[in-house]
Amino acid sequence: MKRLTQQEMTESEQRELKTLLDKARKAQGRELTNSENNRIKDDYIDKLMEEKEKVAARARAEKRRNKAVPSTSATYDWTARTHPRGRR
Repeated sequence: MKRLTQQEMTESEQRELKTLLDKARKAQGRELTNSENNRIKDDYIDKLMEEKEKVAARARAEKRRNKAVPSTSATYDWTARTHPRGRR
């Protein structure tokens, strides 16, 4: 999975990131340096990506579980395996 950017975040995720930056700035009592800003952003993006990867993994597992199992009681249907216009 590629790295998430701020433009790809939802509006609520962007607001949460701004809140984190504001809290860190108030805790320091001064403006944050670029390094501090980037560290906070990277930590937040890593957390978001990890959560999204877990959701995607669960969805993939669910899809595998729900995959159609071929019925053993059904007979083989030749018409389902042949092209309607014949071989070319």
